[in-house]
Amino acid sequence: MKTTCLFGLLVVLPALASAQTPELVYFSNVSATAGDGGPLTTVEGQTAATLDALGEQLRAHGLGYDDVVAMNVFLRDTRHFQAMNGVYRGYFATDPPTRATVEADLPDRDALVQITAVATPDETEVISPAGLQSPALPYSWGIRTGDVLFIAGATSRDPDTYQPVGGDVQTQTRRVFGNIGMVLEAAGMGYGDLVACKVFLDDVRLWGDMNAAYREFVTAEDPPARAAVRGGLMNPAFLVEIQCVAEQSDERRVVLREGQRLGRSPLSPAIATGERVWLSGMLARGDGAEGEARATLASLGATLEAAGLGFGDVEDVWVYLTDVRDAEAVLGVLAEVMPEGAPMPTVAGLPLVGRLGVEIQMTAVVR
Repeated sequence: MKTTCLFGLLVVLPALASAQTPELVYFSNVSATAGDGGPLTTVEGQTAATLDALGEQLRAHGLGYDDVVAMNVFLRDTRHFQAMNGVYRGYFATDPPTRATVEADLPDRDALVQITAVATPDETEVISPAGLQSPALPYSWGIRTGDVLFIAGATSRDPDTYQPVGGDVQTQTRRVFGNIGMVLEAAGMGYGDLVACKVFLDDVRLWGDMNAAYREFVTAEDPPARAAVRGGLMNPAFLVEIQCVAEQSDERRVVLREGQRLGRSPLSPAIATGERVWLSGMLARGDGAEGEARATLASLGATLEAAGLGFGDVEDVWVYLTDVRDAEAVLGVLAEVMPEGAPMPTVAGLPLVGRLGVEIQMTAVVR
């Protein structure tokens, strides 16, 4: 059941959890390139079939489209954006989930669209800030479930008109965080509650300037976990899109491996909230994609261990690849370390900042 309001907190009691801890169900790499009539060659046909496939997976978990709180849509070509939206609206006509949409290389070479979704069987609240113009596109600014708030990918838009606000990447990053702040405030939260963010840059050379503005809004002592990659944005006026999750917790802390300190970038290796551990996208040098994946997983494993968890507690995995053709090799390494029944990772060709080719981000739950 969903409700829509500007302020307030809905409290429910999920099974085997505290009143504030939602059960989250993740669906990754959903795409469809063929139907009963053969191959699907249009983005409209693939979008409908992909969302139908998501519906089947939701029903297998006793869920429906109304239970989806966050979506990531990956398009092979930004020119397909409007056509995809035309189909998408039919599945999420009211109170649609939060969403970020970027252009990416997809592991299925025949796929024009790929989606990743988060859903919950628990009570949700759509967050619509009074001072932030309702989006013209089919997504909600924020959806809260228990103490967790999902925030749509925010771009540099005027809160009064929804029109793009231009300028350099620092100007746009500040406007992005201004809009994110309005969503947080409407949900009874603040910037200090952000636990994880994904930054999609139109050009990875903008990373340093984006960082300078980004650090103005996150807490210095415990900034949220983060991944920052290159993702083609849907409007050429935008240079950056930022998608975040926030969680209110009295137990919030930075997770550091033994001897580790916060680096110069405004991010924590991981944020623990007592209920979940939100890890940053990590990367490490190695011999090719396989070597990078192994070294990165060693860092992730050590961070999980520092939080008192292991790979068996991971509930969500994202793999960002500069070259999506490395997907098979990286997934093979993941299969070596992840236990049976581990979640299927989201995999997308989203080039990294710097010269490495593999970045992996995880979320783990305290059971």
